[in-house]
Order: sequence, then structure tokens, then C-alpha cells
Amino acid sequence: MAKLKTVYVCRNCGAKESKWVGKCSVCGEWNSFEEETEVQGGVKNSRILQPKAPVRALKLSEVKVGEESRVDTGDSELNRVLGGGLVPGSLILLGGEPGIGKSTLSLQLALSSKSKVLYFSGEESVSQIKMRAERLEMSNSECLFLSGNSLEIVLDQATQILPELLIIDSIQTLATESVDAIPGTLTQIRECTNALLRFAKENSISVILIGHITKDGQLAGPKVLEHMVDTVLQFEGDRQHMYRILRSIKNRFGSTSEIGIYEMLQSGLRQVTNPSELLLSNDLDELSGVAVAATVEGVRPILLEVQALVSTAAYGVPQRTATGFDGRRLNMLLAVLEKRVGFKLATKDVFINIAGGIKVADPAMDLGVVMAILSSNIDMALPSDTVFAGEVGLSGEVRAVSRIEQRIFEAEKLGFKRIYVPIGNKKSITKTPKSIKVCFIGRVSELFRDLFKG
Repeated sequence: MAKLKTVYVCRNCGAKESKWVGKCSVCGEWNSFEEETEVQGGVKNSRILQPKAPVRALKLSEVKVGEESRVDTGDSELNRVLGGGLVPGSLILLGGEPGIGKSTLSLQLALSSKSKVLYFSGEESVSQIKMRAERLEMSNSECLFLSGNSLEIVLDQATQILPELLIIDSIQTLATESVDAIPGTLTQIRECTNALLRFAKENSISVILIGHITKDGQLAGPKVLEHMVDTVLQFEGDRQHMYRILRSIKNRFGSTSEIGIYEMLQSGLRQVTNPSELLLSNDLDELSGVAVAATVEGVRPILLEVQALVSTAAYGVPQRTATGFDGRRLNMLLAVLEKRVGFKLATKDVFINIAGGIKVADPAMDLGVVMAILSSNIDMALPSDTVFAGEVGLSGEVRAVSRIEQRIFEAEKLGFKRIYVPIGNKKSITKTPKSIKVCFIGRVSELFRDLFKG
């Protein structure tokens, strides 16, 4: 007869202990142990884990790859993030904040796909899914829907239907009979993911798992879950803003530097093919503290509006607040302006905001941030047809940045007449733009004198 035993499992590395401990002796994580119930002496249902046929080691020359190594999802932004489309047999984990749009993105993918799709939901009934599909005003006769929480039912249906894409919403609601634990526990998540991984590889079926996240912003479940899957996607954004960013954290079949941008509307998610036009104000004239900076997310150039407000500290202690920009880097830039350029900002409040709710970490944003701060400090507007791109060093120099040509031609395409770039990038520019003037600078003080000399 099977016996029940209580163990404590580290959600970070999967290590087991007979009693709760504060720090994991394997990975060193604190407060990561969770209580689970293990079955001893029982016979597990191993049907879902057995291989279909004997396996044999192969040489690379013996491996045959189909003509279409990737499947078009019908979503250009998702294709970009995945590296060109879905790879047959791949396992993709999609995570994000509650209400950010994970289920909406997956449902739109299922309904817009030209291939056969099986959509399994453990959080909604089939009738509720239909209500959401009607709101999206989409339909697909090749898409089949299933509701429940049994892994065995999912695999039986998938074996009969053999879809090209299987979507699980969400992995935390799935449970297998071979594990005596409730859905959402570390053991259930690990066993269900392992079974789906084997099924995907053996049948060359792409599987998308929607995953919850914890209050710390980490994907819920054991850390080994992220190691098991082929791709980890993070859906980011503020629910108070309309823009969403799909970012690749891990991708075995492509680059992790690509992003996809969506706009959340009443009718669902809309792909943003040219984000620069939407993230810039139509009228930048006569507004001090506003600068346009050229950044690159992955290989995609984007022009962003940097807003700055500099005012006398009203409460004695100056505030430094940055939204969408690294606060520590802001403090460094303020120190450079104080020491190298001669502006006294130590007794002033400085607020920085990247318009549109976008978060950036590109060092080339430094020049745009610095010019927005200086513009607000002297209360003079910057030219509305000017773009900035450059990294600011501790000695006040403007350092070279990557993909400078892409930044220049993106600014030219949007009608800007002048762009300031580091002099160190002069040799890397091979094509001369036609309708935009490229100005090379070496120090922040030179740029300030050039723009505000009158």
C-alpha cells in the first residue's frame, strides 16, 4: 500500500529536505522551500513517459530537417521575437503579470493561425473562451478548444488530433494522476512540463505554456521549468498604459535581443509595426525639457521622447525620480553635469520620464536624457527636428554606440532634420543620409554651446 510522506522541495533548484530549512544547501536561495506530499511504494502511471519506439544515436549527417523548419504564426511581432516563427517540437513558456494580456495574445495566435491548433484552458470554460473570441471578432475552423485540468485528457486529445500547435493556459492549472499533489505545486508543474516536453519532441508539435508569476516578478514554479523549455517569453507593460512589450529571455532557436510591441485595445492586441511614430508627440515646439533620443531594442531602432523636469527642491532634500530609465544612471549623469559641465543641480529636484511607459536600458539614451535635463534647467526648448544618440562618460565625453546607421536612418525616415552622434562613430557610417544632417560631437559641453549659443 502506498505511503504518504511530507517533504520540503526548493522551488529554485528542486532540492529535497525532510524538514523546512531557511537556506537551500544546494543553490543558496533563502526561503525557497515549500511543503509537498510524496507517495512512497505506489505504482505510478508511467504511460505518458514511455517512448513510442526504440531510440538510436544519430550523426548530424543522418538527421533530416524538413523544408519548412519554422512555422509562420501569422503574427509578425511574435515571429520577430521567436527568430522567424515556431520551430516544430519546441516548448515555449509565456509569462507575465495578471491581466497583462497573455491569454488574449495566445487566443489571437490560435484564431489567426493557418495551421491546426488545440487550445486547452484550465482557467476558463469553452463558452467563456467563445465570449472572448467574439469580443476579438476572430474565428478559425481549424482551432479546437478543450477545458479541464487533466494532463492525460490533454495528451489523449492531442494524440488523436495531432495539431501543429498546442496551447496550455495555464501550466499551473494542469495536473497528472501519476502525482499525488494538487495542481500548481512544484511536483505537478515539473511532471506535467516533463510529459509535455517529451510529447512535443516525439511528435514535432509546438507547445506554448502560459505561466503565472510570483509577487517578485519571477515565473511561478520550480526554476528547473525555465531550463526545460526551449524559449522563455516575458510579456511586459503597465496596465495603465496601452503598450505591451513581448521580450525573449531565453531562446534556443534565435536571438534574445528582439522585442515585439503591441497596443492593447478594446478589441484585443494590435501589432505596432512602427513604434516610433506612436511614441512621439505630434508637437514638440515651445516645450522645454523634451528631447528625442534614438534607441535600439534588439535590432529594431526606436525613437523615444524623453521628458525632464528640473525645479528647486521644495522640501529641502532634492528628489531624483526616473520612470522608464535607470535611477542610478540618472544620478551618474547629474554628477557629470555638475562636475564637467558646470551646472549646479545639487539643490534641485530632477524628474525623468520616458513617454509611453517604455522601459529602456540602452546607454545611447544618455545624450537625450542630459539634453532634456539641461533644457528644463534653463527653460529653453530644444529644436523639434533634432535627435540625440550617444553614451555619456564620467569625464563628460560622448562615447560611441552600436548600430548608429540604423538610428540615423530611422530619424531620417520620420522627417527629422538633424541628429547628434558621437565623433567615435564617424568611421562606422558607410552610407550618407540624404535629408538629415549628421553632427558629430565629442563632449557634452560642446553640444550645449552648439544648441544654446544664441
